[in-house]
Amino acid sequence: MTNYKKTELGTLSDIMNRENGKAFLHDELDLTGCEISVNAVPKGFKVPFNHKHKQNEEVYIILKGEGIITVDGEEIKVKEGSAVKILPSASRTIENSSDNEFQFICVQAKTNSLEQFGLSDAELC
Repeated sequence: MTNYKKTELGTLSDIMNRENGKAFLHDELDLTGCEISVNAVPKGFKVPFNHKHKQNEEVYIILKGEGIITVDGEEIKVKEGSAVKILPSASRTIENSSDNEFQFICVQAKTNSLEQFGLSDAELC
């Protein structure tokens, strides 16, 4: 047994050809502490529904393009370099508001579950 697992997602253009332009890493890497999706969507893309979560907060990290994340009815404009955290109980949706491809990563983890991070979770070997 190894202490790591690797997967090949392909290019972001390959991801755009997947269902809904998403690659979920939970199953690909057997993740146990979070869900991560890598997203590449075309111009005009919009998630056709609002959703919220029972216990997981989400962090959207915008890699390319411009979009709108609507949280509890408030439109938040995002672009390359933007990062947005959304609490579980908030209603949200996301859309590509540009004429170009929109690429982002979404990390989902249980609210208040992070106990250690950065160097406080590291040991020199």
